[in-house]
Amino acid sequence: MTAPGGETAAHGAGASGAGALLVVGGVVTDVVAIHPEPLVPATDTAARIRTLPGGAGANAACWAARTGTAEVRLLARVGSESARWHERALLAAGVRPRLVTDRTEPTGTVVVLVGKDAERTFLSDFGAALRLCPADWAPSMLDGAAHLHLSGYLFFADSSRELALVALRAARTRGVPVSVDPASAGFLARLGPDRFLDAVAGIGVLLPNEDEARLLAGLPEPAGVAAAAAELSLRVPLVVVTRGAAGALVAERGRITAEVAAEPAEAVDSTGAGDAFTGGFLAARLAGADPVEAARAGCRAAAVAVTLLGGRP
Repeated sequence: MTAPGGETAAHGAGASGAGALLVVGGVVTDVVAIHPEPLVPATDTAARIRTLPGGAGANAACWAARTGTAEVRLLARVGSESARWHERALLAAGVRPRLVTDRTEPTGTVVVLVGKDAERTFLSDFGAALRLCPADWAPSMLDGAAHLHLSGYLFFADSSRELALVALRAARTRGVPVSVDPASAGFLARLGPDRFLDAVAGIGVLLPNEDEARLLAGLPEPAGVAAAAAELSLRVPLVVVTRGAAGALVAERGRITAEVAAEPAEAVDSTGAGDAFTGGFLAARLAGADPVEAARAGCRAAAVAVTLLGGRP
């Protein structure tokens, strides 16, 4: 339904009450093109192409709903042209969406090019996604929430960064733990690692991939990802670095406390694997798992994700 102020408010997905996961992040439309052969300039390349719901925040929320038992909520901004489609997809995945309808910009669109090795390259037009602003926030969104997760993409645009900081401060005031997925090494480099780390000061969990961890730690070569994870855990209490087929590293208080192996999988499309890890990890933590058990749950979700087309369960 469309709520006052141009928001679509969900009804009937999950039960209200304590212990909910609130995700603030993006909803986008993914155009996924899987091309077994290399792209050839100035002519055709055969591909399998699908249009699917996506977005890092939305994907993580859907995987958390699939793998856990807690209520999962999502705050995001979409264009009016596809708001209903995205709302239905989120509800079907078990997520309670609060989608703010943007009357100016369309829903963000990401073209995902997936090669023979299942690795993906993104062409991103974020559209309405990064136009989230403090006016879209309400303190009541944290009512009954046990955890707040912020997509790192929010920190790469002025208005959405302001919204993320408002949500982060509100959560800390209420004693609600906060996690952040840095989202993109390319955007992190443009924003600046120090600026990003200053913005997320006070969070309890950081979930970077290898490239993001190295960039954020700022260690000179040849320091490896383990050193980067350990360094970051001096600033954030719990750091979990995803490493694709190599699994994940768990770091706390300046040292690596666990190496978690990846689950075997026949990869088709790596889109959303990191989001799946995040969703599985957070769902397990809300269920009472320790960081290592939660990382294993994240790896299990990621192993399923890479066998599917697109970023959702």
